[in-house]
Amino acid sequence: MQLSETEGIEGKTFVVTGGLGFVGSALCLELIRRDAREVRAFDLRPSSPFSLALHDKGVLCIQGDVRRKEDVEKALRGADCVFHLAAFGMSGKEMLQFGRVDEVNINGTCHVLDACLDLGITRLVYCSTYNVVFGGQQIINGNETLPYFPIDQHADPYGRSKSIAEQLVLKNNARPLKNKSGNLYTCALRPAAIYGPAEDRHLPRIVTMAKMGLLLFRIGDQTVKSDWLFVDNLVLALILASMGLLDDIPSQAKRRVAAGQAYFISDGSPVNSFEFLQPLLRSLDYELPQTTLTVDRALALGRICSAVYTILYPLLNRWWLPQPFILPSEVHKVGVTHYFSYLKAKQEIGYVPMVSSREGMALTISYWQQRKRATLDGPTIFAWLFCVIGMISLFCGAFLPDIGILFFLRATCLFVFRSMLVTRLVFLLATTAHIAEAIYAWHLAQRVDPSNAIGWFWQTFALGFFSLRLLLKRART
Repeated sequence: MQLSETEGIEGKTFVVTGGLGFVGSALCLELIRRDAREVRAFDLRPSSPFSLALHDKGVLCIQGDVRRKEDVEKALRGADCVFHLAAFGMSGKEMLQFGRVDEVNINGTCHVLDACLDLGITRLVYCSTYNVVFGGQQIINGNETLPYFPIDQHADPYGRSKSIAEQLVLKNNARPLKNKSGNLYTCALRPAAIYGPAEDRHLPRIVTMAKMGLLLFRIGDQTVKSDWLFVDNLVLALILASMGLLDDIPSQAKRRVAAGQAYFISDGSPVNSFEFLQPLLRSLDYELPQTTLTVDRALALGRICSAVYTILYPLLNRWWLPQPFILPSEVHKVGVTHYFSYLKAKQEIGYVPMVSSREGMALTISYWQQRKRATLDGPTIFAWLFCVIGMISLFCGAFLPDIGILFFLRATCLFVFRSMLVTRLVFLLATTAHIAEAIYAWHLAQRVDPSNAIGWFWQTFALGFFSLRLLLKRART
């Protein structure tokens, strides 16, 4: 399908649900670049890290909830095409909020479909997922002829809800509009794991775990492969899909080639996920572990984490509750081979990745290196535990009376240092060293990293040389 880059975009009004997100904001900016008359970013959040760029380019940001039909109708009124990207529960503790996952992904999609039919919108592009056909089984070079994974066998509510929503979208293809002549035409894209600069879901969690020293093992053997997808390639595919819903393209024989269709979208370079991430982590001075955990054992660990967080269900929305270590569906994603061909998308809507995996990872690495330089770096959680617990235990053993557990702390200190005098002297010397290191770190940071100088002071006060060595390394680079 050979089209100009503004075909079906120039002079048109577009709505992007989830428009303040990573992919949604990139899509909004690309539509503006291609001369769309108006682009609306419809999102539950009032703002996001991408809001400023959207406002600067003239994107209209509308706050609302896809679970509320009136909010959806208000945002979609007058639109020519809708990109439905809003979703919930893709990973982490969000995945365990079963009720909200269904409300957003299924009910929200129903509201978008109803609004399109009521308001006379003729094009709807739905962003789906590989998980509509993948549920932990091996798939090698799969294509769109694969059946949906059985709804009642899905291990996670996200995949199940997206499968239901995709089928609703495609079954509504060519359905007559309610208040004017014409029909609603729909299609669905099934993207691989998405990455790129400023990606805010997968990579921050992985990098944070590596920074804290919590990437303890690989899952599965090195022959396991899966797909990844650079954000610019997904944006291109979404736009091409919207063009495939037009009926006035001579090269398509005035046929809506994408109507009622689903397409797998990827970079086209299946790779082991741990090998794919290794250049990024090494560029940040983090290492992937050498220990390997079998899929069965990782699944057992995932089920334990899932059970614990299910018990904590009322607290899942609290910011202070950390993400679960791993969940069963995440084990399947990295530990079981599953990759797909984008041949159908290439043949029908003209999709070919514009950015290779190598180029995409290079751009991602550059972003994360800049981000690391702009933020306070820190040691692993094990260094924190060693220093903080060690200093508190030393203080308690040296100065507090023998009450309860303090008796054992004092006994340990006496066993190691032989006398209370030496114990107290060691504590005072350690405290003095931490204070001196903190003061030095503050002065050094004034030159090397002034915006984080106070943070370096307090971190080095708590951790001593474990923190100072990171600042010294930054000063040398």
